[in-house]
Amino acid sequence: MKRVFLIVLDSVGMGEALDAAEFGDEGANTLLSCSKSKYFRMPNMRKLGYFNIDGMSLSLEGANTFGENKSEANTGIDSFSGSVARLREASAGKDTTIGHWEIAGVVSKKPLPTYPNGFPADVLDEFVRLTGRNVLCNLPYSGTEVINKYGDEHVRSGDLIVYTSADSVFQIAAHEEVVSVSELYRYCEIARNILVGDHGVGRVIARPFIGKSGEFIRTSNRHDFSIKPPKDTMLDALMNKGYDTLAVGKIYDIFAGQGISDYVRTTSNEDGINKTLEMMDRDFEGLCFINLVDYDMLYGHRRDRDGYAKALTYFDERLPEILSKMKSEDILMITADHGCDPDYKGTDHTRECVPLVMYGNPIEPNVNLGTKDSYSFIADKILDYFN
Repeated sequence: MKRVFLIVLDSVGMGEALDAAEFGDEGANTLLSCSKSKYFRMPNMRKLGYFNIDGMSLSLEGANTFGENKSEANTGIDSFSGSVARLREASAGKDTTIGHWEIAGVVSKKPLPTYPNGFPADVLDEFVRLTGRNVLCNLPYSGTEVINKYGDEHVRSGDLIVYTSADSVFQIAAHEEVVSVSELYRYCEIARNILVGDHGVGRVIARPFIGKSGEFIRTSNRHDFSIKPPKDTMLDALMNKGYDTLAVGKIYDIFAGQGISDYVRTTSNEDGINKTLEMMDRDFEGLCFINLVDYDMLYGHRRDRDGYAKALTYFDERLPEILSKMKSEDILMITADHGCDPDYKGTDHTRECVPLVMYGNPIEPNVNLGTKDSYSFIADKILDYFN
């Protein structure tokens, strides 16, 4: 029984891409920034070869160290147990949707649309007409800041808080006592049907919140309504050949359910790791595709270096549990979909290369595969494994 567990550490990039300047991201390096936190510690990933990847010479200045030889804290080792590579993004974007599509074998030469000045009147007029509710904001905003600024007016009027970000997203925030979660999801489906063609944003996102004035907090009832991939992905190819395609976290939403045979949603990285371990106990043959989103959502966009470092350390501490459940024909792959440097200017994703670690009995150990020119290298390896 062949199984592949593909874990995306959302936004854990490893240094500027060749075209970073075109995206305004010169010098960005998510892992380097995290390594400077006193909370950063990834000895188990190091054993797999994480720090042997091309360009992964992390600075020791201000960085936490482990082991007796501090000079080796964040550096490669002579013999490691996995195969590793650095991946460049070939798609014209640095967002979650395009990054995951490329991991699954679909390169996007055209970026998804973004709206730095808000959505045009024709889009919002149609949205208001079909939902029967007016809108507030219509600007790029932080999700926490937007509910603090517009939450009181929303509660008073019932108008929907519509906002975007640097990503290709149309987000709708509403208080759960004003707009039920199911009703909010229906409004998102309306928006998804409007936002096609030239306005085909990557995701329409429901952002429900609760609480009272000055104390509003977002709930775990977030739901993403993604645009479908422009063509078949490795998920479709595997499913069409009768293999199982399991999804953990927001993978189902990112691919709009296309090519996925079963899925579970998650509430946090901890929950995502626990759900992955449960999937490893299942009898299946095929791919389990996992996204751990907290790095991006909670720490990268909020430019929280220590929080990001703690989350990476937590994953490393849980990694032995994942490795202990691997069967003889299992392959573990760990990668990322873009960067989100917590030390960088602004709050946007950063255009970076991403690391890839592969481990398991079918994988030759102590191999550095160098740098590959597309994330789709992952899809190629997976489809090759399943013939």
